[in-house]
Amino acid sequence: MRASLIQIAVDEDEPVGTRRQRAAALVREQSGSDLVVLPELWTTGAFAFERFAEHAEPLKGPTCETMAEAARTAGVWLHAGSIPERDEQGTLYNTSLVFSPSGDLAAAYRKIHRFGFDKGEAVLMGAGDTPVTVALPDTTVGVATCYDLRFPELFRALVDAGAETFVVPAGWPERRRAHWTLLARARAVENQAFVLACGTAGTHAGVPQAGHSIVVDPWGEVVAEAAAGEEILTVDIDPGRVAATREQFPVLKDRVPGLHRPA
Repeated sequence: MRASLIQIAVDEDEPVGTRRQRAAALVREQSGSDLVVLPELWTTGAFAFERFAEHAEPLKGPTCETMAEAARTAGVWLHAGSIPERDEQGTLYNTSLVFSPSGDLAAAYRKIHRFGFDKGEAVLMGAGDTPVTVALPDTTVGVATCYDLRFPELFRALVDAGAETFVVPAGWPERRRAHWTLLARARAVENQAFVLACGTAGTHAGVPQAGHSIVVDPWGEVVAEAAAGEEILTVDIDPGRVAATREQFPVLKDRVPGLHRPA
C-alpha cells in the first residue's frame, strides 16, 4: 500500500480558499497512491484559535466538497485532515474527514481530546465521544487527531475495533517535536500497528510547527520521516506486517480486560 502524507505549510497571509485549492491540487497529484493524508486544521492553522469561528463550516461544506472531488479525481482514499466544523446547534468541533476513491464521505471523526488546558481549543470546541475506524481494502484505519496521541486508551479502543493502521493528522508545535516522534513510536509498539502521523509546516499564530511527518512500523521502527518544511512524504508499506507481528510476538493477547477501569 502506498501512502502519501502532505505536510502542507500554513501561511496566515494565504487566503483559506487559496490554500484549499492548493491542497486539492496536491491531492490530485498523488494519483499513484492508495492513501493520502493531510494535517490537522490546515485551513486555519491549529493554533490560530481566533480564526476557528470565522472559518468554521458545516460538515458538508466547501472543504468537504473540494476534498471529495480531489479524492475522486485522484482515485485515492483521502484522509483530508481536520476542519473547524460548526454543527446545526452552532457548536464547533475539530472534525476529520475521510473520503473513498469515489469521493464519498466514508467517515467523520470529531476529536475527543481537546488541547489547551482550559484555553483555546479546549474551550472553543466541543468534544467528540466516538472512536472511528475505516475499512480500506488492505487495512483497517483507526483515526486520531494530534493531542489524541497522548492518550493510549483511545488507541486501545481503536485496536479493539479492528484497527491495524493509525492515521494521525496534527498541528504539532516545534518546541515539543521530541514528544511527537516518541509518542508516534510508542503507539506503534504498544499496539503493533502502523502509525502514519502527518503534521503541518509553517507558523500558526506565532507558533512554529514541527513538521517531521512520520511513518512508523508495527515494531516501532521509523520507515520514513519528513523534514520541517512543506513536503510530501510517500512510502510503501506492507499491511500484512501487522498480522505477522501480532502472531510472531503476541503481546496483545496478554492484556488484562478491565484493568484500566476504576473500581
